[in-house]
Amino acid sequence: MEVRLTPEKEAQLAKLASESGRDADALAQEVLGDYLELHARLVEAVKAGEAAIERGDVLTHREVGVQVDLLLRS
Repeated sequence: MEVRLTPEKEAQLAKLASESGRDADALAQEVLGDYLELHARLVEAVKAGEAAIERGDVLTHREVGVQVDLLLRS
């Protein structure tokens, strides 16, 4: 697979790679890997939230306010 970058993004990548003493290709691989991992965790968190809603395992806005107040008072 080949990814085409805008000249601006390519310059940013080259600058970051240079500043960190790394190869631009390796840095791009790392950045993309980090993004994909973060995205996968986000998708799982959303699914977990949706499952909690379906189970009725949620707090109302008022209940959250009460919990926050209790935390701030302790």
